[in-house]
Amino acid sequence: MARGDRQADGAEDETDPDGRVVSRRELLASVGGAGAASAAAPRTTRATADASRVRVRVYPGPVPLHGWAHAGVAGMHRDWPLPFRDGFDAIETALERVREYASQHSRLEGLEVDVERGSPVRYPLSAADSPGEFVAPSLSTVLETFREQLARRDVLAELTTHVLFCWSPFNYRVGYGGTLSPNAAIGSSGDDGTDETAETADSDTARTPVDGALAVVNLGATEIWDSRAVTRNMAIHETLHTFLTPEVAAAVNDSPCDHDLGVAVQSEVDDGRRLQITPMATSYAGPDRIRVADGAARFAGRGCANHDAFSRHDGYENVDRWEYTATPTDATLEAATRYLERTLSQ
Repeated sequence: MARGDRQADGAEDETDPDGRVVSRRELLASVGGAGAASAAAPRTTRATADASRVRVRVYPGPVPLHGWAHAGVAGMHRDWPLPFRDGFDAIETALERVREYASQHSRLEGLEVDVERGSPVRYPLSAADSPGEFVAPSLSTVLETFREQLARRDVLAELTTHVLFCWSPFNYRVGYGGTLSPNAAIGSSGDDGTDETAETADSDTARTPVDGALAVVNLGATEIWDSRAVTRNMAIHETLHTFLTPEVAAAVNDSPCDHDLGVAVQSEVDDGRRLQITPMATSYAGPDRIRVADGAARFAGRGCANHDAFSRHDGYENVDRWEYTATPTDATLEAATRYLERTLSQ
């Protein structure tokens, strides 16, 4: 997998594609709205390298002063704190696993996935339509504003996922992050299950591809309320959402919910029982309430999930410690591979 062109600390210059330097005043002014909130048999596609190039571009959102106090000053001059860097590396490693899985099964030959860092993104205060949106912008508002900024930069593309890292630990409207149709998956065309309001398959616009996928990850929430392990998993989680659809999830796991592709596995360790949770199950493996268990992600996800439909779920009763592994399940890798096969062969 090709690595994005990054400097030593994983950052680019603070100049946007229009040549405008982002000022510190802009960063501080944007804090109030800096939040962001997520069946067929396998083919053996042998697309050429040029046809199989997929990009994931990760953009740092503004980090308020209390965020820097938590994350430390490393990376401050480039808006790239250590939690953002670790989230970036986790995405890169997970997507390399997708590529390796496909290669091991002689599928998607020539697939290249470039993971790059994008220039900083600011949430403009003018986008807030109400005081509530100013203080705690909704997921849809943040994603639409994100999309508008990318459109002005002329970087939207069908086979690119754009991921916004934000620091908004108190924005409950965004939660841990998310995606929204019609930009929920790369290469989606409105008739593939990514948009419930899409045109019918025989309409004139049904197969018109959208211009890439957008995802938001609220790393401020995972860092303040949870742990660095949850930060890494949620970065992977929201990014992988853009490579999964209900159809491929159902084909692999008999459930259209892609969260069910994850697992929660109990094991006996020296100090008790451990529950190990994979990325797609990160905020869905426990009870539907605020959690206080040792190591558990504090908040339950608000999307679909059914423990009985998980690839594997051993339950959370009598668990002494929760741990999070950044390694996606084989079911997740298979579903992502199938989606890429379908998308790249069209």
